[in-house]
Amino acid sequence: MLTITVPLGDNTLSGEVLSKDKKNCLRSGPCGLGDEALYIGSRFISRLYYIRWDEVRRVYKRIAMSPGGFSGSGAFGTMAYLVVQCANGKEKTCYFKIEKELDSLLSEIERQHPDIPTHSAQAEQRLAAAAREEVAKYKSKLSKTAEETWERLNGAVEHLELRPDIYRNLTAAAKQKRIVDNLSPSVLVGGTAVFLAGLCAVAYGLYGLSAHTPNAVYFLLGGGAAAFAVFSANLVPGRWSSKANAQKDWESAVRESAEYVSGFRYFPVPAQYAHPVVLKWMIRAVRESRAETAQEALETVKTDLRNMNSSVSVTQEIHDDVVDIKPLFLVCDYAD
Repeated sequence: MLTITVPLGDNTLSGEVLSKDKKNCLRSGPCGLGDEALYIGSRFISRLYYIRWDEVRRVYKRIAMSPGGFSGSGAFGTMAYLVVQCANGKEKTCYFKIEKELDSLLSEIERQHPDIPTHSAQAEQRLAAAAREEVAKYKSKLSKTAEETWERLNGAVEHLELRPDIYRNLTAAAKQKRIVDNLSPSVLVGGTAVFLAGLCAVAYGLYGLSAHTPNAVYFLLGGGAAAFAVFSANLVPGRWSSKANAQKDWESAVRESAEYVSGFRYFPVPAQYAHPVVLKWMIRAVRESRAETAQEALETVKTDLRNMNSSVSVTQEIHDDVVDIKPLFLVCDYAD
C-alpha cells in the first residue's frame, strides 16, 4: 500500500531512507521516533508527517482539561497534545488519545536527544521562577525528625523514577476510572445513537455513489466524521466505558505499584499514592516546616489538594501536578 509522508521541515529524506526509517521507528500512539526523524500523526492518520531531528527545536506536552477542573464533582479528564516546534517556525500539534503514550514518547526523546527541550519556553521560565520562589519559602534549619523524613522521601522519589511506567500507569488508570465512574448512561446512549446514525449515513453514501445519487458524498463524509468523532471520544459502549474494566485496571495498577514499592524499606506512602509528584509535594511541606513526619506530610498534601477547586487560581506547574496526582486521591476518596 502506497503511503505519503509529508515533511514539515525545509530538508527532506530520500525515499529509501524515509521508508526504512519510518518502518523501523519506535511507535508511541500516533507518533514515532526514528533514527533520522520524528514522525507525527494527524487527527486521522498516524505518522503522516515527519521532521528531521536536526530541524526539531522543541517538543512538549500541552494539556486541555475537561469540565470538572480540580473539584470533586464531574469527570476529571484531560486531552493531551504533543507540540513540535520546527526550525523554520512551523508548529505542529498532535492529539494523543492515551496520555501515558505521550509521556513515554517525551521520556524517550529526552533520553535519545537530551539537547532538545521538552518544555515550552514559557514553561521553562515559569519553572525557574517557581523554583526560586519555592526555595525562598524553605526553612534554613529543620528538626532532626524533619531531616530524616526529607532524606527518606528523596530516596523514595529516586526509587520511583527508576520505573516511570509504573506510576504513569497508576495515574492513567485513576483518570480513566474517574471518567468512567462519572460517565452518565445518557451520554453513552446519545453517543451510540450518533454512531449508528453516522454508520447509516455512510452506508447510504456508499449506495448513493454507486447509484449516482446527488450529494451522496456528503452523507459519506459527514456520517464517517460523526461516527469517528464519537468513537474516538469513547462515547460508545465498549471496554473503555466499562466500570468493571476501569476498576480492574485500577486494581491492577495499584497491585503493580505495591509490588514495586515493597522493594523499598518502609516506603513512606500507600501504593495507590506512589507517585514522584506526591512525594515532592510532601518534601515541600517538610522543608516549609508544615510537617515533620511522612504521615503528617501526606495529610498536608491531602489538605492542599482538597483546597484545589475550580475557583482557585494556580500556576501552570501546580496545575500540571494536580492533573497528575489528584485523580489518585479522588478515586480513593483520600483514604489510606
